[in-house]
Parts: sequence; C-alpha cells; structure tokens
Amino acid sequence: MSDVLDILDIERPQTPDLSRESIMGNDRKKKKKLSEATFKRPEGMHRELYALLYSDNKDNPPVFITDNGQGYKQNKAKLGLKRVRPWKWMPFNNPGRKDGAVFYHWRRVEDEGEEYAFAKFNKSVSIPEYTDDEYVQHLQREGWTRLETDHLFDLCQRFDLRFIVIQDRWDRTRFSNRSVEDLKERYYNICNTLAKVRAVGSVEPKLIAYDADHERRRKEQLIKLYDRTPEQVEEEQTLLNELRKIELRKKEREKKTQDLQKLITAADSSQGETKRLEKKGPKKKVVQQKNIKAENASVDSAGIKFADFKGSGATVRSQRMKLPASVGQKKAKAIEQLLKELDLETNPIPTEEICTNFNELRSDMVLLYELKLALVNCEFELQTLRHQSESIALEKKKDHHEIVSSFMGGPQRIKTE
Repeated sequence: MSDVLDILDIERPQTPDLSRESIMGNDRKKKKKLSEATFKRPEGMHRELYALLYSDNKDNPPVFITDNGQGYKQNKAKLGLKRVRPWKWMPFNNPGRKDGAVFYHWRRVEDEGEEYAFAKFNKSVSIPEYTDDEYVQHLQREGWTRLETDHLFDLCQRFDLRFIVIQDRWDRTRFSNRSVEDLKERYYNICNTLAKVRAVGSVEPKLIAYDADHERRRKEQLIKLYDRTPEQVEEEQTLLNELRKIELRKKEREKKTQDLQKLITAADSSQGETKRLEKKGPKKKVVQQKNIKAENASVDSAGIKFADFKGSGATVRSQRMKLPASVGQKKAKAIEQLLKELDLETNPIPTEEICTNFNELRSDMVLLYELKLALVNCEFELQTLRHQSESIALEKKKDHHEIVSSFMGGPQRIKTE
C-alpha cells in the first residue's frame, strides 16, 4: 500500500518509528515518581535528632510511646481482620504519691488491675537510720547536737538528698545557719561511720568520699573568678600572651642550642676521624677507600648527606658529587664561593679518590658555614642582652638618683660613679 501511494504521489500519514517496545510491547510497570521532594537534614541539626524525626520509610513519628518493641521503625497501626481490642476509661494510683490521689486515663480492658506503667521510674534514696546507742557511741561530734542531726536526716528523707533544697529549708530559728558543705560533710561522715560499725566480718564497707575543704576552696575560687573586673580580665589575658611569647622564645633558644651542640659535636668528630686516618698511614687509607667502593656506601658527613646508589643498573660516578636537594640555595652559593677562594674546580674529574675527598671537603665547608652563622647569631644575641642590661642599669641608677634627691630635700646634683 505504501508503494502504491508513492507511485500516485499521494501524501501518506507518517508512520511511527519502529522499536522493540512498539513491536513486543512494554509490560514493565512505570516507576512512580516521587511527588514530594526528599526532606534533607537541616543545617545545624544533629544526626541523632534527625533520626528521631523521620524513620526509614519517611513516616511521621508516633505521638505517644509505643510498646511494640520496635521503636520508630514500625509506628503504623496494623489493620487486619481481627477484632478491635476494647479500651476503657479507668482510674489508677501513682505509687510515687503518698496522698492517695486517684487519676483517670484510657487503658486496655485486658490491662485492668495491673500496676501503673510508670511506677518503675519511682526511685527513692535509702537514708540510713541510727539508734540512740549508735549515736552516743559513734556519731557524737563537736558543734552538732542530736536535734540538729535528727533535723538534717529528716530533711534528707523528705527531699531525697537535694542538699540545695535542704539548705534552703534548714530551720534557722532553732539552729545555727549551715552551709551546703557543712550539711554534706555531716551526712556523709555519719553514713561512713555507720557502714564501718555495721560491717560484718572481713567485708570492706563501701565508703563515700567527700572533701568539704576542697569544695569550699573551689567555690571561693569560682566566686573570685566571677567577680573579676574587665581590667583584671584584660590584664590576665595580657600576662597569658606574654607567657606564650616567653615559652616560644625559650623553645627557640633550646633549638638553637641543640643545633649548635650538634655542629660542635660533628666538627669534633670530623677532626678526630681525620687525625685517626693520618696516624694509620696511606696503606690503611687506600684499604678503607676500597671497602667504601665495595659496599657502595653513601658519604654521610656532618654537613651534607649525599645520595646512596645501591640500586641495580649502571651509574655514573659524577652523580655521587651532585649536591642533594636538601642543601639550600644559600649553602650551595657559600660552597661555590669557598671553592673559588681556594682556586678549586666546581666539577673536577670524578675519580674514586676525588669523589670521596671532594664530597668530604664540601661537607666540611657546609659545617664551617653553619658554625659561622651560629657564631654570628650568638654574638648578636649577646650584644642585645648587653644593651638590655645597660639600659636596666641606667634606669635603676636614675631611680636611685631621684630617691636620693627627694630625700635630701631638693634637686641636688650627686656625683655617681
């Protein structure tokens, strides 16, 4: 039919492009597009808090505590063909209250008569009790009467060892005013004494450690810290900054001292090695050079650590005379300047003996350069300290002159040495 339409020059409708889906059909279900954008965690919100807001299924959290044992992972009601469990508006008592108050709430009929679910959170502190004999024999203390001690333990029983409330409710009309530390010290001392007295056999009692003097000093220090004026805070910050500067200068001096000591030790060791080789004679020196060549050891002197060619393959001997990258530009220029002063070539013929001696010479040059630099720094620091000491001495002499002048009754000129 399409051929006939083409011969007759008749326009035909456009046929759709053939594809595998148009022929075979597409039975796959189209994925549902998310209509709502994914909710991202707000900036500044902790991960734990965000996990409480949304579960893995992006469901809203429950409005009340669930008891299905699955937390926030399964918070939807399971709707099925089972019969709905009946609920009932029933009364309940809270064991934490001693007034017998009755409250009401919705509860399942099958749970009627059971204990209140939140009664397990009702925890009370056990306050020890003492007898008259125990008090007379072990608990008497100077400054505390029996009535004060009984009043203290009564308040501890009423307010569950909340000593701030106990100190606020302390009867100041009958007894002298007591601080929180005094009340704590008296209570814990009695508890420890009763534990020791009532210990059975070799069982060590559990004692409560409380240092009242330390608590008093700590609170005094906090009060002094809180009562500081802005001028005192600024002065303290200035002193701390000065302390940091002093510590930095001290570390720098120690580092310079260590570096200088290393240089001196290296210089002494190199001189000792040179003298020892001279005493051994030329034969032993040649033997030592052969051993160095056999072992392919690197020239590691006090000033420069040259590269060690121990790998496989052929190497050029002139590479042993190449300065390593650890040598700075200043040291390289200093070596070049010293070689010019000694009328030596910067790149001599790289024989075995010349390589060893040339590397040792440049190492000694670097060591000499570092020693000169350390000497200049020490002289500069010495001159700075000398100027500081002279200025301090002049200020002291000036102050002494002013004190003597005021004592003599006028600005008299006093000859001082």
